[in-house]
Amino acid sequence: MATRSREKSAARKANADKRPHAIARYVRISSRKVKIVIDLIRGKSVAEAKAILAYTPKAASAPVLKVLNSAVANAENNLDIPADQLYVAEVFANQGPTYKGIQPRAQGRAYRIRKRTSHITIVLDQAK
Repeated sequence: MATRSREKSAARKANADKRPHAIARYVRISSRKVKIVIDLIRGKSVAEAKAILAYTPKAASAPVLKVLNSAVANAENNLDIPADQLYVAEVFANQGPTYKGIQPRAQGRAYRIRKRTSHITIVLDQAK
């Protein structure tokens, strides 16, 4: 049984990050490939980041753009911050679980297939 659970929960809420953010979990693309794309938009304004993602010919740009649009919608609807005042404060991609399969090969052998996933997080902030 937890002790002081109400106080601990109040302290967690007080110290919570109030910046708008969005997370996409279990995206079926390797985090190494996603990191190439997210390095392009770190620190940019939202309009500039959307333009970069729209014209980046990488497979990871579509899910990153989707997460960015979700973070902007969270800022506008939940915190009443207009999109033109926002910039990408933090963006990172962590490794998710790896789905493992088997590819049959010659002479009874089997090779392991690893389908990697990632968790993409975007945190926005207001430009000063």
